[in-house]
Amino acid sequence: MQDKKPTRSLSKALIAGLVAGVVATAAKSLAERFYPPRTHGEPEPPEELAERIAGHKLSPQTKHVAAESLHWAFGAAAGAAYGALAEYYPAATAKEGAAFGMALMTLTHEAALPALDLGAAAEDQTPREHTSEMASHVLYGVVAEKVRGWVRRAID
Repeated sequence: MQDKKPTRSLSKALIAGLVAGVVATAAKSLAERFYPPRTHGEPEPPEELAERIAGHKLSPQTKHVAAESLHWAFGAAAGAAYGALAEYYPAATAKEGAAFGMALMTLTHEAALPALDLGAAAEDQTPREHTSEMASHVLYGVVAEKVRGWVRRAID
């Protein structure tokens, strides 16, 4: 008996990726509690972005809620994009998702955030910040790939 090759489906891929992104964001957030990238009171990029979007300083509670919302929304969206990419370009799943995590870290923490003045340039990051972000993003990628695969097979 042969295994049936699954039919590609963008909607199923996006759903699987979205679920994977949420679970992977939880894993990344938990990892950063044990090995935080910023330990000297530096502002978190989502906090800075929340205040920019609002156009004014936010109360600590509002800033926290807004930053968490941005963090989780970005994680879910990145997961959905990964799900679609993996569906149509399986090589994107290289190294069990670790390659995706490293690419995401590079695109965000070494390119987009510094360009938007929301984070230090790669050469200005402390070793702690760099290694914490890399480790937590690799974890994000591996968890995203595992969950994406499970969900995608379950909904096929």
